[in-house]
Amino acid sequence: MSGISPHSPLRAWWSRRPPAAGAAVMATGIISVGLDLIGHETLSRIALVLGCAAWLGLAAEFAAVLLRERARWAADAGTPGALTAVAATTVLGTRLSALGRQTLAEALLALSALLWPVLTVLVARHWKRRMPGGVFLCCVATQGLAVLCATLAAAESAAWLAHTALVLFWLGLVLYGVALARFDLRQVLEGPGDQWIAGGALAISALAGSKLLAADSARLYLWNDDDHGVLRAVTVALLVLDLAWYAVLLVAECVRPRPRYDVRRWATVFPMGMTAVATLSVSATVDVLWLRTPGEVLLWISVAAWLAVAAGAVGSARAAVRSTAPR
Repeated sequence: MSGISPHSPLRAWWSRRPPAAGAAVMATGIISVGLDLIGHETLSRIALVLGCAAWLGLAAEFAAVLLRERARWAADAGTPGALTAVAATTVLGTRLSALGRQTLAEALLALSALLWPVLTVLVARHWKRRMPGGVFLCCVATQGLAVLCATLAAAESAAWLAHTALVLFWLGLVLYGVALARFDLRQVLEGPGDQWIAGGALAISALAGSKLLAADSARLYLWNDDDHGVLRAVTVALLVLDLAWYAVLLVAECVRPRPRYDVRRWATVFPMGMTAVATLSVSATVDVLWLRTPGEVLLWISVAAWLAVAAGAVGSARAAVRSTAPR
């Protein structure tokens, strides 16, 4: 954004984007992860480039607001959408680790680990009863850290990262329960898109469980038989619950369609993509091979949803730029 005049209509539109816009990076990043899992490497890398470009733009704006507009930064940081900064960073780190870019993935882990406690505390201070789906981002951000820690633990044979991931995994489940108690169930029928995070948080939890199982090896010997059995059972249960949420939310969309574009629709694409990735990952980790086909189907559905929401985003940006352009 540095090459754009600070007074341009495009710059004005960009500066008004809400913190929840980070869900676009989350959605794009998880689509990249999923495409890699089913062997579409070129498409996966294209999605990764788009996700990284969006992340850099949002990170630059995040830093600029922190330095120049502290009051605005504090207000934005207290909203649930602020936690998309952590979740998006961990998703990109996970994909980069799969590409063998461990040093870069470690840097993203360090950054997200620094942001996570600060933003979680700020967001939790503003919790109230009957909240929208964004309340589940506390779980998503925590489990995102667990996924990246477990991924790097397997890549680098680092037991301490796996044990850290295990602590984050259980903490994430506790936070899911807290969020569920504050979630307004009416959002299932009325939400503008972020109600899907209720299922997406379970999906990323299942993915974290599968990554913890996959991190174990003869070299590390992380879990004994009892630990392994508990992790396996919890991971499968989380995936089943996630798929149940997916079905409920999909039926709700059909019963009460909400076709208009909203930036929170990126928070629909992310859970859809995460459910697909979790299904594929659990299928491979617990040797339930028949789950791979449903996982692939769900992934292509999420790709279609990404394209639809991206088209809506482009249309919304054009309309916003036209409305602020000099006449």
